[in-house]
Amino acid sequence: MAGRITPPPLLPDDLRSRAHPLRGGLAAEVHARPPLPLAAPARVLHLAMMLKPEDGAAEHAHLAALCRSCGMAEPEPGTKHVAVALSDLAHLIWERRTEFSTYTLYLPRSAGTALDRPATDLPLPAGWLDALPGRLMVAADVTVLDAGEAVPGQAQLESIFDGPTMVASRVASGHATVWTDFHLGADDAVRFVLHGGALTDAQRGRIVMRLLDIETYRMMALLALPLAQQVAPRITALEQGLAKLSGRMVDVEHESEQSLLLELAGLAAEVETLAVETPYRFGAGRAYHALVERRIAELRETRIEGMPTIGEFMERRLSPAMRTCITMAERIEGLSRRATRMANLLRTRVDVALERQNVGLLDTMNQRSRLQLRLQETVEGLSVAAITYYVVGLVGYAAQALHAVGLPVDKEIAIGVAIPVVALLVWWGLRRFRRSLQKEGLH
Repeated sequence: MAGRITPPPLLPDDLRSRAHPLRGGLAAEVHARPPLPLAAPARVLHLAMMLKPEDGAAEHAHLAALCRSCGMAEPEPGTKHVAVALSDLAHLIWERRTEFSTYTLYLPRSAGTALDRPATDLPLPAGWLDALPGRLMVAADVTVLDAGEAVPGQAQLESIFDGPTMVASRVASGHATVWTDFHLGADDAVRFVLHGGALTDAQRGRIVMRLLDIETYRMMALLALPLAQQVAPRITALEQGLAKLSGRMVDVEHESEQSLLLELAGLAAEVETLAVETPYRFGAGRAYHALVERRIAELRETRIEGMPTIGEFMERRLSPAMRTCITMAERIEGLSRRATRMANLLRTRVDVALERQNVGLLDTMNQRSRLQLRLQETVEGLSVAAITYYVVGLVGYAAQALHAVGLPVDKEIAIGVAIPVVALLVWWGLRRFRRSLQKEGLH
């Protein structure tokens, strides 16, 4: 076979040197999880481990130890996908996801081996599987039958699956058949049996990956259900509390609006606490459920008479749980909106009440100002009289002095003439002084 010809670069070197630093990683993202072609017969074991952020280093060291034992180079830090060849026919695929890591072990299987035979003598170092970091979330066991093996009968299937409901369908447009019960069996794993003699190795590998994705994402989606059940009583109590406050707002004249606002602020704080605690898990549950539905659609199922398909089973069992989670998320959002509207309404009523109080205070101040003005005018009149009295007295003394030195000045006539003149001048002067003060106050 002739070697592959490498074409010359399409783009100039200068343009390629200015590529975005994320370009290569983004281009490779769509190829991050290539399905492994799978020859039949085979056995596939799949584990999903929930990890904490601090488990990353231990997981990398654990995987590196396996690579060294198989004569492979250790994975680089930050690697999210590693394929380890355990032998000529056995492989381990490790993948790092957002919340968990998966370990998928592809093993050869002898045709005709009993389907209920447990997977033993795994080609892994002693104790390596027991020491996996994290907490076990998913365990799945897929038995892939060869084209020459007979389709399992009812008695044989009942010996494998002990769950309350058997689920089966033809997949890949009828070219393969899959059986499961989505039940943790005696070996603490969910069992699948796949029979598809007309499938290619690549098709078989894709179907197995979809089945494993369905089981993994199903369990991850259901993580939101306990949280929904836990917060349901709190949501109900908050809804009742808001309803009571809403009723009390009708008779707000009989109690303090400020006290109602403080109670509402306490309820709103509890609602926001829920809104902070729950959105990630509820959002992740919706995303995982969407992936389950997508993988089921990719199977292209057709019914086997008398048995529910995988899609029907998930619609009856998984979808109600997801609708419960969605409902709880919507109730929390509704509570937040209601609390905000009620708070705005109460603040408006408080502002209106404060404005009424301010109007009353302004009226009182206006009345006081009018009283002060009247008092000021009264005092001003008294001041005119008093100043006039003292000035006229001085005029009288002056007239008496002039009469004493021989001038023809009559004291009584001088006083009589001076009274209106002095009074008018004093009044005019005080009025002008008051107007100048008012102008300075305006400026």
